[in-house]
Amino acid sequence: MAYDPDNIFAKILRKEIPSECVFEDDTTYAFMDIMPRADGHLLIIPKTPARNTLDATPDQLTDVMLTVQRLSHAVMAAFNADGVTLQQFNEAAGGQEVFHLHFHVLPRHAGVPLGPSGQMGDMDTISANATKIRAALG
Repeated sequence: MAYDPDNIFAKILRKEIPSECVFEDDTTYAFMDIMPRADGHLLIIPKTPARNTLDATPDQLTDVMLTVQRLSHAVMAAFNADGVTLQQFNEAAGGQEVFHLHFHVLPRHAGVPLGPSGQMGDMDTISANATKIRAALG
């Protein structure tokens, strides 16, 4: 399937839709999920087109995973988390809803389940959580 340049993450990269950025480098962009399943839930995407891991280049995968690792350390520090859950979905049958490669990074605390999916978060809380993550990045 062809990459759709009008997907929501492509629009975020073009600044057509606002996002709460926590980290950006030459190849990746990390921003807060507006439907968080945990405090500090964020998304990491490549800046170049890729539908998912099935068509991403090795360089895209490397760049994204390096950012995933860096941000995983940051969210653990920012939220005093016990661990991190990474989620990544491929194709509709695999649960993918936005067809631009992305990883979910969710800080986790022992015994605390993830919140429900598909519920809008409070934007003030999301913004405050982004500030915590940016501070943890240094």
